[in-house]
Amino acid sequence: MLAVVAAHLVLALCLPALARYHRRLAFGAGAALLAATLVWAMTQASTALSGGVTDRVEWAPELGLTLSLRMDALAIAMIVLVSGVGALIMIYAAWYFGPRSTDAARSAALLVAFAGMMLGLVLADDLLTLYVFWELTSLTSFLLVGQGGQYRENRRAAVQALVVTVFGGLAMLLGIVLLGQLAGTYSIPEITAAATSGTLAPDSPVALSVSLVLILLGALTKSAQLPFHPWLPYAMAAPTPISAYLHAASMVKAGVVLVARLGPAFSVHPVWWAPVMVLGLATMVLGGWRAMRQTDLKRLLAFGTVSQLGFLMVLFGSGSRVAGLAGIAMLLAHGLFKAPLFMVVGAIDKACGTRDLRELCGLGRRRRGLAVVATLAGLSMAGLPPMLGFVGKEAAFEAFVLEGGVRGWIAAIGLVAGSLLTVAYTARFLWGAFSTKGLHPTGGDPVPFGLSGPAWLCALTGIAAGFAAPLVQQLAASYAASLPPLGDAYAARYELALWHTPGLPLLFTGVALAGGLLLHRYGQTLTGHLSVPHVSAQRGYEAVVTGLERSAITVTGRLQIGSLPVYLGCILATLIALPGPVLAVTGTFPTDQAPYHSIMQVPVGLMVIVAAIALCLAHRRFTAVLLVGAVGYGIGGLFVIDGAPDLALAQFLVETLTLVAFVFVLRRLPAHFDEPDSERRVRAPKAAVAAVGGLLVAGMAVVLSGARTLPPATTGPFIAGAPEAGATNLISAILVDFRALDTVGEITVLLICAAGTASLVLATRYDKKKGGTVVRSGSGSPKHEQEVLG
Repeated sequence: MLAVVAAHLVLALCLPALARYHRRLAFGAGAALLAATLVWAMTQASTALSGGVTDRVEWAPELGLTLSLRMDALAIAMIVLVSGVGALIMIYAAWYFGPRSTDAARSAALLVAFAGMMLGLVLADDLLTLYVFWELTSLTSFLLVGQGGQYRENRRAAVQALVVTVFGGLAMLLGIVLLGQLAGTYSIPEITAAATSGTLAPDSPVALSVSLVLILLGALTKSAQLPFHPWLPYAMAAPTPISAYLHAASMVKAGVVLVARLGPAFSVHPVWWAPVMVLGLATMVLGGWRAMRQTDLKRLLAFGTVSQLGFLMVLFGSGSRVAGLAGIAMLLAHGLFKAPLFMVVGAIDKACGTRDLRELCGLGRRRRGLAVVATLAGLSMAGLPPMLGFVGKEAAFEAFVLEGGVRGWIAAIGLVAGSLLTVAYTARFLWGAFSTKGLHPTGGDPVPFGLSGPAWLCALTGIAAGFAAPLVQQLAASYAASLPPLGDAYAARYELALWHTPGLPLLFTGVALAGGLLLHRYGQTLTGHLSVPHVSAQRGYEAVVTGLERSAITVTGRLQIGSLPVYLGCILATLIALPGPVLAVTGTFPTDQAPYHSIMQVPVGLMVIVAAIALCLAHRRFTAVLLVGAVGYGIGGLFVIDGAPDLALAQFLVETLTLVAFVFVLRRLPAHFDEPDSERRVRAPKAAVAAVGGLLVAGMAVVLSGARTLPPATTGPFIAGAPEAGATNLISAILVDFRALDTVGEITVLLICAAGTASLVLATRYDKKKGGTVVRSGSGSPKHEQEVLG
């Protein structure tokens, strides 16, 4: 499996060169690899459904880091979308991008790379592997949506998608690390086994709840759930093939896949299922309502995708067997009806030059093929037989009817309301795209088969999957086997089928169909009489981003004022505020700490202390420089006493070079420090910060040096086994045998610094003035200008 993922990356690197030779051949190569991946997965299906196919590479076994992949029922369902639908979209893109397109080569390579990243995400068998591919999909999505960066709309949409999804990803990483520490492993099967057996963090319920909330935050942002949903409609600025792939077939389902992966383990926890179901239902209703109000066909489908993602979240978050069956069916159905609808919109845009439903007229008569394929996909989206969408939606209604209780009936009513809106915006899409709404039919160029053929294949597969519901049942049953029935005995034996006995689910479908058609017919009149409070999540995002920018400007303006003492004070204050309390609470001062180890340390140390105190009281710059040198030479002397001559030599060289540089610079500066009265008044806070910082560093050095209670285990065996080293400990042997090259490097750095210092000292800027030359000092201040007569 790892080889298959790597093959996508290798091909992605080769496609730009191939696209320059032949654009459609590049997309064809990508489609061939994705199709081959689907065929490979289908050949492994029987093994994957029975026990799973695994592939494991030890990355850093000492740290417990592995690259672990596993193909099971959920992975196969996603591979059908990532590789199967992805191959059709690659073929579609070969005809969509014209011969003069500057983004074709780039898009072909990024689409294949994204397919590889998404493949790794759905196959990931441990949380760290999943996170790595998770962030890589965010990065490739950013590049795909932004395209070449020529258009402001693309750049803005790409940045918003990246900010929102990466914010959620970072929160999810914190949750993953916390959950891994609680479970003692990052393996998803092991975490699931520990959670179902009740042995996962029984003494840390709060920490477990926090980790689950953080992980859910990543899933909600990635799958565009309320209130993080605005990024998905704005990402429609990308070309249609990219929208069809990222936002219909694969990327936006990453959060759904994460919830589906961890659902069997944590669906019994209210902190898991409650936010998923509440936000999922709200997203389904809100997305459907917003879709009804769109005039751009692509944005209509985008809000429809938001609504359907909320539907999927509810199914996988509920944690029941029948809901799991419905979730797999709807996962497949959504990709098979939403991708062709996006393709149809792209074909309409190419043929008519517009996607505005107010401008389209009579296209159904002129382009009957597009109208038929859109109708077939739309019927599946609306949940009508014999489409796979009908099979999945009937199972969804049945799941919550069988569950019963307050939660079950609230979910069922919410799904009916969301399905009603789905029917309404489906009717709006078909009416807006293909009906005759005026006297002047919209012109349209002939649509090539490369744009319509892939859409036909997706839509027909949705019909075939409805008739082949028993095959989908085999796939879904393997995933749902670990989920509880949550109902009577019928829930334990329920299976996906095109037709069940009449009951409440069929009644709900009829209510959704009738109500949706009525809402489409009278929706404009109804919304004109309703006063719905409008709370914009997009404005909330913009307010947050603007607030962060203003805060950054304020903080930068307060701190970055060009004052070195302020910069040093900020560093010391941060050191005091962050590690300081931890050291005070958890640090242990060694009881056997000696004041000194050699009597020679005492006079040298006193010299350093006296020089440092005198430096704070110095008024002349040259005196301060000499005292700084005295401090440095004193530290070098301590290195000599402690047996580190190489460090002492480096210290003496650095101090000598620094002293020389300071002397050259002091020629251009006043002899005395010129401090205003305001600077003298704030010396007390500065002195306090400096004193506390110095005490903290000294205390930290003592505490950390006393933390080792035993000698290094390798010292004795090394000395006994290598007497020719002539060393008394391992560190001195390393310094003698391996430090030579490092010392040469240090000498090289010193030479470069010396050359740079000499250049600064000798560099002189000349300005012509009154027939002479004005030499300005390094400070550039007119006070120090000297006129040199020519």
